[in-house]
Amino acid sequence: MGASSASASHSKSSRKVVSEKPHITELPITWTNWWKHVDWLNVYFIIMIPIMGCYWAWFTPLQTKTAIWSVIYYFNTGIGITAGYHRLWAHTSYSATLPLKIYLAAVGAGAVEGSIRWWARGHRAHHRYTDTDKDPYSVRKGLLYSHIGWMVMKQNPKRIGRTDITDLNEDPVVLWQHKHYIPVVTFMSLIFPMLVAGLGWGDWKGGFIYAGILRIFFVQQATFCVNSLAHWLGDQPFDDRNSPRDHVLTALVTLGEGYHNFHHEFPSDYRNAIEWFQYDPTKWSIWVWKQLGLAYDLKQFKSNEIEKGRLQQMQKKLDRVRAKLDWGIPLEQLPVIEFEDFQEQARNGKALIAVAGVIHDVSDFIKDHPGGRAIINSGIGKDATAMFNGGVYNHSNAAHNLLSTMRVGVIRGGCEVEIWKQAQRENKDISFVNDSTGTRIIRAGAQVTRISEPIIAAQPA
Repeated sequence: MGASSASASHSKSSRKVVSEKPHITELPITWTNWWKHVDWLNVYFIIMIPIMGCYWAWFTPLQTKTAIWSVIYYFNTGIGITAGYHRLWAHTSYSATLPLKIYLAAVGAGAVEGSIRWWARGHRAHHRYTDTDKDPYSVRKGLLYSHIGWMVMKQNPKRIGRTDITDLNEDPVVLWQHKHYIPVVTFMSLIFPMLVAGLGWGDWKGGFIYAGILRIFFVQQATFCVNSLAHWLGDQPFDDRNSPRDHVLTALVTLGEGYHNFHHEFPSDYRNAIEWFQYDPTKWSIWVWKQLGLAYDLKQFKSNEIEKGRLQQMQKKLDRVRAKLDWGIPLEQLPVIEFEDFQEQARNGKALIAVAGVIHDVSDFIKDHPGGRAIINSGIGKDATAMFNGGVYNHSNAAHNLLSTMRVGVIRGGCEVEIWKQAQRENKDISFVNDSTGTRIIRAGAQVTRISEPIIAAQPA
């Protein structure tokens, strides 16, 4: 009994040691273990078979009918992924009748990209954990990795983010396809396209190679571009916190999935392209199915929310540009100077003028003043507010912006500027707006030196 107890204890200990063995992905890739990191089964299906297909194609003439059929089946299996796997099951952006579900599950399997259940689960993790370690095909790990590396290199299932697929587990079409995936994918990816070409016009070999093997390769690479190219190429009109981008080239390659920045912001919208001129055949297909009674409950985000997102992103981009410009020293950072001191410094040779209570040093600008030196010299050492705002010339918006870069001080009590500074120090209610970087926004016509009506120049009491 003691021996059996010892044996049982040793068995438990062995199991514990085995369970604590690190996953291969947790070990660095070296010259001696690199082959252990490779998912050789996926390498065979994704890389080796297409290479063999190219070799066989060299000895197999491409008939016109086979070429046309290959393109037709390419679009059908592609739509099975974009409209079926992606927009219907991964994002539930619309509802489909049973015949449409069966069609999409069948042709989607023909793309050889896994079962609906597996594909949608990974894609939901991608959206929930975009650009993080839990994103199964994060572009932060490299463009090549996000495109194909995540498929041909082993992944640690414990690192992939968790997602809720309760709805998928309750869908009989999804469950049936997942349970019978091997026979379904074999038939729809190779046998079916070969049968059509063989029974239709006698090109059995061409149907197998062109409409089967090579068509699979192209539709897979197109889908992979959504994970790679759509996170690398293009603009970010709705949000730039993560990598998704919009680009027409990606849309052309992926049957309309290229407006990816929009999609990540509004994933439950059945559209990827929201403008009439943008290429999105997947959206068009879903719309047609609705007209035929095959699809319903097409979801669309309110245009008000879409435009808010677009506007906020535009504002963020403007703020970045604004932060690079010289708007002059902020008023709250300027020294407060008595009017008499301002005049004394002007008499001692400094070319200082006061406009709306702000002192400006125009020494380097006198020679470039469009109105001539005499006019600007006449305002040195004086309150030139009235002169600058219509008394002599009602200066342009550009002139006010240029003047702001010459600020050197604020006159105590001068035209309420110093009062504004004091109120800010005391955290009183002050009417101004900051951008996303915390910098005060100066609107055109709202510069501190801009006075709506000319005022009488202030003089010391």
